[in-house]
Amino acid sequence: MEQLTSYRGRRVVVLGLARSGVAAAKLFHGFGADVVVNDKKERDQCPEADELTALGISVVCGHHPDDLVGTDTALLVKNPGIPYSAPPVVAAQRFGVEIVTEVEVAGKLSPAPIVGITGSNGKTTTTTLTGVLLEAAGLKPLVAGNIGRPLSEASLEVASDGWLVAELSSFQLKGTTDFRPRIACLLNVAETHLDYHGTMEDYVGSKAKIFDNQSADDIAVYNEDDETCRKVAQNAKARLLPFSVTRSLTNGVCIEPPYASTKPAEGEPELERWIVYKDIEGNGTRILRVDELGLPGRHNTANAIAAIAIALAAGADPEALIEPLRDFRGVEHRLEFVGTFGGVKFYNDSKATNPMASTMSILSLPAPLVLVAGGLDRGSDYMELLPIFRDRLKGLAAIGETREKLGRIAALAGLTNVAIVEPEEDAERTLRRAVAEAAAMAGPGDIVLLSPACASWDMFPSYEVRGRIFKQSAHTL
Repeated sequence: MEQLTSYRGRRVVVLGLARSGVAAAKLFHGFGADVVVNDKKERDQCPEADELTALGISVVCGHHPDDLVGTDTALLVKNPGIPYSAPPVVAAQRFGVEIVTEVEVAGKLSPAPIVGITGSNGKTTTTTLTGVLLEAAGLKPLVAGNIGRPLSEASLEVASDGWLVAELSSFQLKGTTDFRPRIACLLNVAETHLDYHGTMEDYVGSKAKIFDNQSADDIAVYNEDDETCRKVAQNAKARLLPFSVTRSLTNGVCIEPPYASTKPAEGEPELERWIVYKDIEGNGTRILRVDELGLPGRHNTANAIAAIAIALAAGADPEALIEPLRDFRGVEHRLEFVGTFGGVKFYNDSKATNPMASTMSILSLPAPLVLVAGGLDRGSDYMELLPIFRDRLKGLAAIGETREKLGRIAALAGLTNVAIVEPEEDAERTLRRAVAEAAAMAGPGDIVLLSPACASWDMFPSYEVRGRIFKQSAHTL
């Protein structure tokens, strides 16, 4: 992608409104480009359209015009969620028009170095915690990206002597060409989003792009416990900085003594475990004990040490990280404690949109558990959930398109407390019924956990809406 000043007087098509589309449209308009914004939703469903029209930006809603993209188009900036099979994207490919997401735009604009964080699970927690740690260390972070704020918008506000900390999805990374984070982090890789990517090869390749443009002056933080992350990191040109909860590393951030495996072993003794940083010469520095972390669960320990590795790579003093690590309690919708009602504890983990995320959350809480799960059907058979259903669950309330699939897994696991909650026209009422069914299965001391293992889009516009309804339902039982 060229510098933004080169697009003055040239046609730039922004495909998809929402916050990232609006930010990109304003940017290119400000640089003098002839911007056309297109969204297939009807105009009354695009509240952002009026703001752009008032600025003199052309906005077309309700359909994709046949002549939207042509030989006169210099660039297509695509909303990350729009598939590459969409007609304007296909047309851009046919005409040889470069296709990017607004992350690529942000990379051209940011005066500050960028921290890029991606992975199948834990992105939001790690990104948020990284921002907290860098702030505590006086390193002036600005957090944006897939976490909610458009990266291109934030790139105009970040201090030149600070850090732009970006949560990045595979959708966003797939649409990059030159994007180069000074510090890039790959947390983990699990099978997900195959309805968008088509194959695991494409999904992993999109994640791997976070390292592609780095040089030997940059740092690649990666999960040594994840086989795919290790393989991807082997191709990185940047200096490698691994993290691990199961291995004692000669360089990187690890747990000592390490956990025996990525999953808690039955009867595993409780030891005094420390988070340790080892420099390139193998000199070790203890940061704090694992049991002092404000976040529960081994998967959150992995998120925390990833954030520590990033903060140290950015120049943070290890001493400055101790108190924020103790105080940080996580983010909304990620293993969030809702409250205790009728002696039953309720946790909201609506952000767990794939089986791996749900598995790690279930393992982080003491049994017995009653699970509320289900959502968009992306074609998985969910057999990987069978051991966790068998060993950790007391009951299941299944919702959404995958309710019957999850019900079959529960039956194979020998669960007798299973409620298949049939959908009503009002999705909120469906979820409220599921929460009531789950609460009826639970007794004093038990836990009801919303951890869907699925995306929300079959019933709700976002996992945030799903999580908030769950919390309201728990409070009004």
